[in-house]
Amino acid sequence: YYQYRNNREGKPEDPVHQEMIEWIQDIAKSSDDTYGSRRMEKALNVLGYPVSREKARKLMREANVHVRQRKKYKVTTNSNHKHPVFENLVDREFDVERPDQVYAADITYIWTQEGWLYLAVVIDLCTRKVVGWSMSSRMKAQLVCDALQMAIWRRRPKAGLIHHSDRGSQYASKAFRRLLKDHGIKGSMSRKGDCWDNAVVESFFGSLKKERVQWRN
Repeated sequence: YYQYRNNREGKPEDPVHQEMIEWIQDIAKSSDDTYGSRRMEKALNVLGYPVSREKARKLMREANVHVRQRKKYKVTTNSNHKHPVFENLVDREFDVERPDQVYAADITYIWTQEGWLYLAVVIDLCTRKVVGWSMSSRMKAQLVCDALQMAIWRRRPKAGLIHHSDRGSQYASKAFRRLLKDHGIKGSMSRKGDCWDNAVVESFFGSLKKERVQWRN
């Protein structure tokens, strides 16, 4: 009875239990300790270990695996300007059927070997891939213009493409609005102070900083 109970509870004597512990430690190491219980649960299931999220959490504790917490970053959006803003054409409809129909964009800043730099990205909401990006030590309109220009050069989207962003002064600038007009792109902007209106890019930035930037510099 006790042997049966111990095996059911996943005691250390169970070889399968030990295998899962070793997998968890390997996954944590290779991901720079960025896998929480939800992602660890999925990883273990893919590896052939059908566990619940609660079981994954207990195994992580036993394996002495701890998830690194994100640091807070300053806001990079300045919506206090007199430039005209675009209507929110996306309205949180982030599931797009075809590529090059809707792009979402934003700015953040990250630590590099050159110091702190601003990063502007453009993401295709269909493929969720970065189609354009730009980096600079200055957060000017040229930063976002360069990111969109890269996307245009790489993807050659047809007229009618929607470009969604926050209401930052860079995206509302004359230079950026001219770029949109020259390529037949429709501007779209989030409601003031509502980060959820651009959740896809916010999520990308969070993962980028947590998994690839914050713990490697």
